[in-house]
Amino acid sequence: MFSSPWIPFLLFVLSTSVVTALPYRFPRLSPIGEKFLHHSRVLLEAPPSDDFKTFYYNQTLDHFSYRPESYTTFPQRYIVNFKYWGGANSSAPIFAYLGAEAPIDDDLNVIGFMTDNVIQFNALLVYIEHRYYGKSVPFGSRDEALRNASTLGYFNSAQAIADYASILMHVKKELRANYSPVIVIGGSYGGMLASWFRLKYPHVALGALASSAPILYFDDITPQNGYYSVVTKDFREVSETCYETIKKSWSEMEAVALQPNGLSFLDQQFKTCRPIARYLELRDYLWSMYASAAQYNHPPGYPVTRICDAIDGAVNGTLGKIAAGVFAYRGNLSCYINEPRNETETDVGWRWQSCSEMVMPISSDDDMFPPFPFDLGNFSRYCNGLYGVPPRPHWATTYYGGHDIQLVLQRFGSNIIFSNGLKDPYSIGGVLHNISDTLLAVHTTNGSHCLDILKANETDPEWVVAQRKTEVDIIKAWISKYYADLANYKQNKTF
Repeated sequence: MFSSPWIPFLLFVLSTSVVTALPYRFPRLSPIGEKFLHHSRVLLEAPPSDDFKTFYYNQTLDHFSYRPESYTTFPQRYIVNFKYWGGANSSAPIFAYLGAEAPIDDDLNVIGFMTDNVIQFNALLVYIEHRYYGKSVPFGSRDEALRNASTLGYFNSAQAIADYASILMHVKKELRANYSPVIVIGGSYGGMLASWFRLKYPHVALGALASSAPILYFDDITPQNGYYSVVTKDFREVSETCYETIKKSWSEMEAVALQPNGLSFLDQQFKTCRPIARYLELRDYLWSMYASAAQYNHPPGYPVTRICDAIDGAVNGTLGKIAAGVFAYRGNLSCYINEPRNETETDVGWRWQSCSEMVMPISSDDDMFPPFPFDLGNFSRYCNGLYGVPPRPHWATTYYGGHDIQLVLQRFGSNIIFSNGLKDPYSIGGVLHNISDTLLAVHTTNGSHCLDILKANETDPEWVVAQRKTEVDIIKAWISKYYADLANYKQNKTF
């Protein structure tokens, strides 16, 4: 779900449990998220089958300079499913899933767009792990790779998509599949990578499906309070009284916390796993919970509705209502809030990424949360204190673009699907309107974060089934046109 700033940033990122006054609130970017404030990640339905074969590519550390150390290599993991591939002789397509800020293992079964559509495309499935995550770690060990800003300096999105290009070119060469079209697929941060990959490496990928990719949540392109305004809207649409209860609960909780034995009362009310030391711990937990519920408001569970039904159905005062929402969301547990939690590699890795180039200025203002402005100066000081280097808040738009995207991208981009669900707070930073005939926005009013690329379920609503079919039809059209162009090219090739 969330992982405090994808790092040990506990603040409003849904996976952390220690609270400090952080100068930002970055909800986690992930297709599948993490169990809320739990050690364990979302579990696979079953271990990957024998159809998934693991390989390691001898990856170059630095693709963009020619210093001696740039030629250092590390083993980068990628996983291939050959079962349904039509083969190089028929130029059957390759679907490449671009891993994001986590080990690749969890994606093998849950990213249904790959496995649910492999047969009808006769596709080769390739899953590539992002550098510095999972088993794709430079410098021989994770401790050494994360040692300081010098070793972390090779840990960025530009290097990552260059990795993907190298591996895909290698795979095509090894399989003699030079004319097999590649479709790259990613969700959330991985969706951003997929769209950027198509723009930067059009000779490698024929097209991209970028699910829930907030590529416009940089600089001042998207209003800073956009994310939390959508969270608020999601809750208000479910229940106005639920929204009002949450909105007024913050001041009531703070007032109780300031009273003698107030924190002890909150411990009892919310059944904390260990005593809270400050009101902020409870506030940040709840803040993260509401945001996570909205972002991952998947059917059939619909956590926003579950929380609001519990809040509206409780009768024991504002704080009792809020506690009921927590219990309903989390289920029947022995305790809630302040659970012990080990910092994950996603926590550590994303902290660096968000403190270097992935700077999304997210704030709250005039919604159901207390005001929380994003202060770039404070954030820069925070990151500089951690790593000795400040963030580059404008680099993403400098390197990939984003400003005036309707005007700019149509002039050189093509074959990207930007898919979103409008209940997803990150959709506010996504591409929601067609840019051209081949730069297409596909969205659903009731969709949530990356729902379209998750594994299909027989209980899925018709609207997400239709969204997935639209995406498949678009990709089929791209591939069909490519095959026509390929036949014409081979017929008229003179050199």
